[in-house]
Amino acid sequence: MKKEPDKPVNTFLKYSGLGLQMLVTIGVGAWLGIKLDQYFELKFPVFLITFVFLLFGGIMYQLYRSLNKD
Repeated sequence: MKKEPDKPVNTFLKYSGLGLQMLVTIGVGAWLGIKLDQYFELKFPVFLITFVFLLFGGIMYQLYRSLNKD
């Protein structure tokens, strides 16, 4: 059986959902990093930078997997 191509609306919703997920995930990670930096009274934002970079890398990996699945 032939697989029918995705409708443009479904593709738009899929990738806009990924973008929203990226914003929320990195936003929550940044907020948590700021709170931990404040709790430990660090002068340099170690947790903020660490969480943002780790979560950004994880989201990029998830996006890569999602694009290769199609």
